[in-house]
Amino acid sequence: MPSDITIHSANWIEDETFIKSIRFEVFVREQNVPIDLEIDGLDNDCFHVLAKDLNGKAIGTARMQKDGHIGRIAVLKNFRRKGVGKGLVEFFIKKANTLGLIEVELNAQTHALDFYEKLGFEKRGEIFTEADIPHIHMVRPI
Repeated sequence: MPSDITIHSANWIEDETFIKSIRFEVFVREQNVPIDLEIDGLDNDCFHVLAKDLNGKAIGTARMQKDGHIGRIAVLKNFRRKGVGKGLVEFFIKKANTLGLIEVELNAQTHALDFYEKLGFEKRGEIFTEADIPHIHMVRPI
């Protein structure tokens, strides 16, 4: 990941605007996910992370539920393929370890399988559709 990008813990109450703007751009605008599916009411009970560029602009985000389910991994288009997504996921792998969890899990969009497999995730189950996008459940031991 470029040295001019930072990843840090975020707070839903304080950072909601930044988190929502990234997720809206990636999921709602780019991937046509309905807004009522994107905003699912779980965010208050999740851990959040933000990636920012050198100027402090929020460029990526993700969340993890207390049970280790990682989701809503989103990176703005101009910052993809630079290690930002990897940094977001690795942040939560470390967080899960500090929480004493034995594994993390996620529902990966099938086009991103290689990305998650390189981070140590393994496929579990069959492909399913969520928001008209094919996904597969993946698990990674800590």
